[in-house]
Amino acid sequence: MTTKATKPPRSTRSLTSDILVLGGTGKTGRRVVRKLRETGTARVRAASRSGEVTFDWTVPATWEPAVSGASAVYLVAPEDPVAVREFVAEAARAGVRRFVALSGHGTEAAGDDFGQGMLAGEAAVRGSGAEWTVIRPSNFFQNFDEDLWLAPLKAGRLALPIGAMPEPFVDAEDVAGVAAAVLTGDGHAGRTYELTGPRALTFAEATETIARAAGRPIRYEELTPDAYRAELLGQGWPEAMVDLLSGMFAVHRAGHTAALGDGVQQVLGREPADLAPWARRVAAKGTWA
Repeated sequence: MTTKATKPPRSTRSLTSDILVLGGTGKTGRRVVRKLRETGTARVRAASRSGEVTFDWTVPATWEPAVSGASAVYLVAPEDPVAVREFVAEAARAGVRRFVALSGHGTEAAGDDFGQGMLAGEAAVRGSGAEWTVIRPSNFFQNFDEDLWLAPLKAGRLALPIGAMPEPFVDAEDVAGVAAAVLTGDGHAGRTYELTGPRALTFAEATETIARAAGRPIRYEELTPDAYRAELLGQGWPEAMVDLLSGMFAVHRAGHTAALGDGVQQVLGREPADLAPWARRVAAKGTWA
């Protein structure tokens, strides 16, 4: 899927100060904070339940203090669509002039168990009256070394219900680079950017790439959706998280995330990072040993 553009709301002036980054300690949020601070062009507030700015989606009383005085917001939506709609409306009333909403590649095809918060975030920023940009990344490289699939890879077996459908994995550093550029630059209002890596790999191919980089056997095993669900529940995963992951893989299996996007190229003017060199760098640290 390629970059989409619609009529931009309001102006497209650059914003270079008072940026609120939600999920400021999360996978993309902390990288967005770092990149913005490295440029020195923005006053950045990293917001989370335990961050330097207290923000909790389940505690609306934290919203106003966090957003007060901010000119732009990096929006990482919760799964609760009501909360994100109410927050965006409140932030716009408080004077936020630009939103950059993190969504997901293929999210427009999401079902009831996955992606409703991101879809609500997209709709909310588009209807906010402020400048808005939506970024839709595919699965992050960092899912393999930071959380979701780190433990299975270290154990030598990654088992998922996706079959041979390819996925154009993207580096979270590229996602953060795009977000930082859009938060502070002009010309992005009213656009939706699909952020992917330069090529699509099956999960089996990605696992093989990581195993080769790690210098040890790691196998990929295909599971049925029911077997995957049973395995996660048997490992003690919360049912809500199991539902979320199952819904995500249903979108993948249907092919809605397989296409390459050009958002990184459009915004950063270069090709996105490739999985293989990244895997070699991560493996050199002993991550999958």
